[in-house]
Amino acid sequence: MSQLTIPIPFDWTSIASGTPYAPAAFAFVQEGLGYTSEIFVSTEQDCFGLDELDRHVSGQQLCMGLRDYAIERYGLLAPVVLAHWGVHRTEDFGSLVFRMVELELLRTSPQDSEEDFRSVFQFDEAFHESELVDCIGSNR
Repeated sequence: MSQLTIPIPFDWTSIASGTPYAPAAFAFVQEGLGYTSEIFVSTEQDCFGLDELDRHVSGQQLCMGLRDYAIERYGLLAPVVLAHWGVHRTEDFGSLVFRMVELELLRTSPQDSEEDFRSVFQFDEAFHESELVDCIGSNR
């Protein structure tokens, strides 16, 4: 997924309209994509002036990055916050992303699909209290 640079503020409420997700979930995915891109796309690649699609992250990478971003932002409350927004599985991340693609807020490569988000991890395991305690304060 690649984030388009759009200089206007997003109306997350209208973007979320007709979906089971809270507007904040869409804002979280947008912010989390930036966070994930910094992790998975080396700064060395940016030196070569690659365009947005060349700085692509996969659906699986985005799921892992969103998990880490949620833990970094919300700590032990990460699974509660995500559930409050209607996000319970990695497939929900895919639905959020592809809604944003549909509205031309994000771009995908021709190889990307919602299947890339299927069962990347189980939320109850990835956000288990013992896992969260191990992650908080580490450099994941």
